Amino acid sequence: MVVSVLGKDGSFSGSYLPGPATSDSEILTSPLEGSQQDTRLVPQPTFSFTVHWQLRDSETARTTVFLGQCYVGTNGEETLHALWLLREAAESPNEDWKATR
Repeated sequence: MVVSVLGKDGSFSGSYLPGPATSDSEILTSPLEGSQQDTRLVPQPTFSFTVHWQLRDSETARTTVFLGQCYVGTNGEETLHALWLLREAAESPNEDWKATR
């Protein structure tokens, strides 16, 4: 994850550079947008961000949301703990059950 813009209001944007894909499609660098709590008010801020995946050789839309907290150690090192939810576009309401992981 690379954050390129951090707004005064806690909003941020950047890109997600994933590791090797687990499917036949190659995952490309994908845009992300999110927000975090004000670090001047909260020393261990919560955050959320959304990634709209860019896949080579695929027309299936995929979006993942991440929600978590940034822990800052005494040495200033940041560690993100997050949960995620992946959603693929479904062809119909009947296919909706398998579109979220």
